[in-house]
Amino acid sequence: MQEIVVIDFGSQYTQLIARRVRELKVYSEILPYTVSFSEIEKRKPAGIILSGGPASVFEKDSPTIDKKIFNFKIPILGICYGMQLITYLLGGKVSPAEKREYGKAILKIDDFSDLFADVKDESIVWMSHADKINKMPEGFFKLAHTENSSYAAMADRVRKIFTLQFHPEVAHTEEGKKIIKNFVFKICGCKPIWNMHSFIEREIENIRKKVGHNKVVCALSGGVDSTVTAVLVNKAIGNAFTCIFVDNGLLRTGEREKVEEMLRNNFNINLKVIEASDRFLKKLKGITDPERKRKIIGREFIKIFEEEAKKIKGVKFLAQGTLYPDVIESVSIKGPSATIKSHHNVGGLLKRMKLQLIEPLRELFKDEVRQLGKELAIAEEILYRHPFPGPGLAIRCVGEVTPDRLDILRQADKIVLEEIKNSGWYKKVWQSFAVLLPLKTVGVMGDERTYEHVIAIRIVHSIDGMTADWVRLPYEILEKLSNRIINEVKGVNRVVYDITSKPPGTIEWE
Repeated sequence: MQEIVVIDFGSQYTQLIARRVRELKVYSEILPYTVSFSEIEKRKPAGIILSGGPASVFEKDSPTIDKKIFNFKIPILGICYGMQLITYLLGGKVSPAEKREYGKAILKIDDFSDLFADVKDESIVWMSHADKINKMPEGFFKLAHTENSSYAAMADRVRKIFTLQFHPEVAHTEEGKKIIKNFVFKICGCKPIWNMHSFIEREIENIRKKVGHNKVVCALSGGVDSTVTAVLVNKAIGNAFTCIFVDNGLLRTGEREKVEEMLRNNFNINLKVIEASDRFLKKLKGITDPERKRKIIGREFIKIFEEEAKKIKGVKFLAQGTLYPDVIESVSIKGPSATIKSHHNVGGLLKRMKLQLIEPLRELFKDEVRQLGKELAIAEEILYRHPFPGPGLAIRCVGEVTPDRLDILRQADKIVLEEIKNSGWYKKVWQSFAVLLPLKTVGVMGDERTYEHVIAIRIVHSIDGMTADWVRLPYEILEKLSNRIINEVKGVNRVVYDITSKPPGTIEWE
C-alpha cells in the first residue's frame, strides 16, 4: 500500500499534516523522529514529510534524523523545523532570526514548477519560527520568499528534497492544501486510492488472519468507537465474536434498548446484556466524592466484564476502539498521553485473562471512524452521537447517586436532547446534557411555595474535547428548555445555564 510517512518533531500541527494527506485519499502515518532508517526503508513510502517542532537546531540534544534518509531517492518535504534541520544537516546556514516570524505572512513565488504549480503569485501563509535560513545547502535553489524570509521555500530536485518555512497544513495558509496536493501527486506520484471501502477489506483480512479459530470479546459502551469496532469485527469473524454490554443503571433513557435493537436486529451481533443496576447503585450508596464514584464504577465494570468473558470458551482476544490520536500521543516526543481514566481502562484484563488486543480503528481519526461507520451502514444517530462519559449519569448527578435522583436527571436530560435535536443544533455542538445539582431552592408554583431541585444545562463547542467554549444558544431555545423541564420534571423548580469555558472549567461537572 502506498503511503506518505510523517516524521514527528513535536509540532502541534503534526496530526493535521497526516489528515491533509488522507483527505487526498492517500494513506499517511505519523512516526516519531526516533524511528530508525531501516524501519522507514522497510515501509517503502512514496514520500516523507518532516514536521515542524518547538526546538531549535542549535539546542543541545535537539531532535534529528539519520542523514541516510537524504540519499533514499524518495521525495522529502521539510516543514518549518523540518526545513531548518535539512539545511543544518546538509551544510547550509541556519541562524536566529533578527525578527521572529509568527502568524500571517505574504508568500511570493519565485518558481512555479511542481510544488507551487497553479499556486497564486502571492498568498497568505502561516509562519511560526525563530530561526531562519541564511544560506541554502549545495544543490538547492529558491522557490519562494516572504518579506522576512529570503528562503521561505527551496528545493534540490536531483535528490527530490523540498522545504517550506511556513505551515501548509493549517487553514490560515491560503494555498496550503494545493501545495500538499502537489507534493503528494506531482512529486511523489501517489494515486487517490485509499478509502474506507479498501480499509474495510484490508482490516477484515487482517482480523481473520490474527484471530484464526479463536474467539474475541468486546466491551460495548454504545458510543461511536466501540460500536464501529463491534460491527467491523463481527463482519470479519461473525459467531466467533461476542459483545458484552453492562447496564450499570447509570444510562440515559432508552439507551440500553437502542443498543440492543441496533446490534441484534441490524447487524446480527452476538450481544450479552448484563443487568447490573442494583449491583452498581448498592456500591455507590452514600458516596459523594466524584473520584471515588469513578473508581467504584471502573472496578465494578472490570469485575463484571471479567466474570462474563470467562464464561465464553476459547476467548483469546479483546477488541477495543483505540483511535489514531491515542496511538500518536503514546509515541510522540511530547511524552506519553495522560493516564486513561479507570472506567475506560480494561487493560488489566489483558494480563489476568491473557488476552491479546484487536484494535481495528488504531489508524483512524474520529471523522474517519464516522466515514467507516457510514460505509458499514451504521445509523447516523449513533455515528454523530455526543460523547457520553464512562461513569454515565453518576458524574452528572452531583452528590449522592440514588434511584430517585437518577430518575429526575434522566427526565431532564431527555428533554435537553429532544429540544437540541428539534432545533437543529445537535450536529452543531460537541456536547449537550443536563446536570442535577446537590441543592434545593425556593420557588413558587401554583401560588404555593416550593423547595425543590436545580437542573444545570451544559452545551459546549469543541473540536477534540481538550478545550471547549460554551454555546451562545438562542434565548428562545433556552426558554423552551427551562419551561419544559420545570413543567414536566416533578421535583425541579429552577434551571440554570452553564457559561463556563474549558479551561478554567471542565466539560463534565465531576
